[in-house]
Parts: sequence; structure tokens; C-alpha cells
Amino acid sequence: MPDWESLYQAQDTGWDRGGASPALLTFMEKGALESAKTVLIPGCGRGYEVVELARRGFAVTALDLAPSAVTHLKQTLETEGLKAEVICTDIFDFKTSQAFDVVYEQTCLCAIEPSEREAYAKAVFGWLKPKGKLLLNMMQTGDESGPPFHCDWMDIRKLFPVEQWVWQEEPPFMTSRNRQSPRFELGYILEKKP
Repeated sequence: MPDWESLYQAQDTGWDRGGASPALLTFMEKGALESAKTVLIPGCGRGYEVVELARRGFAVTALDLAPSAVTHLKQTLETEGLKAEVICTDIFDFKTSQAFDVVYEQTCLCAIEPSEREAYAKAVFGWLKPKGKLLLNMMQTGDESGPPFHCDWMDIRKLFPVEQWVWQEEPPFMTSRNRQSPRFELGYILEKKP
């Protein structure tokens, strides 16, 4: 697993779009955040989505293990006069008594080792309220190595099984990484079963 802090320090952050992912706006257009108040973003990086959601009045909790990314996000929030809870922690160490309306999954699943995915899926399930929504972006790389690690649809369906989750009926939407990259993300809305 990469040393994420060293990558931030070296400014080797090819995954960083420099702004909120277009997927966030697509999820909003689809009404996925319509009745939500609280949002958790694990592996938030520099937190562009955190800032966008805070601007829109959501109570956002953001997690990342790289101190540089967390510091950058806190400074941005302060500069813009916005509030969010930003925690520098490993996602697997994060414990909370608060259940969230939404977990926004942008780049965490593709950044962790595939062997950690079951623990991550269990954590996500525990973080959400019953009928809470998981806004899931599945990275499509076509590669066997990573990060980012490819998120195969069949593997992810097993990770978030229909016994626990209601998967959207409509096809996923696609978000391109950038013009130079063949990588893209497939966006799904899942609802935690009560």
C-alpha cells in the first residue's frame, strides 16, 4: 500500500481532480441526497466534495489518513467560512455512535487493498442509518494491480449483497477520470435495508 502522506508531500497526486467529482452533482441530480442531513466521506483526500457539500448545508464528516490532505481541507474550509468535521485517521480505526444518512464513496474502495474490502463494506454498513444511502463510485481500470484497484461489478455485488442492500434498478452512470485516461467510474445508489 502506498505511503499516501509521502505522495502528498511529493505532490504526486495524479488521482486529484483539483475540484469536486462530477459524480457528486450527478448523484444530487438523481435525488440521492434529497432528504439527507449527514454525510460521511471516507478517504476524502483534499476534500473537494466535503467543501461542496458543506456549501450546500450538509453536516459532513470527512476521514483521511494523510495529514497533508487533512490540513489542506481544514484550511480550505476555514478560508471559505465553512464547517465540517475533518478527522485524520485510518478508516478502519474510525468509530462513531452517530449513524449517517449518506456515505459518499468516491475513491476509498479503489485505494484500499482488495483484501480489506470486506472489512470496509462491513464498516460502511455500520456507519449508515437504516435506509441510509451509499453513493458508490466503482473505479474501472481494467488492470490487475493498483491502486487504484479495479472494482469488478460482480465482486462489488457480492461485497454489498442484496440481503443487506437495495441496488438501484436503473443502469449506473459513468464518470470519466480525464481525457487522457481510459479509466472511469460507474456510479450506483445503494440503500441500506432496515
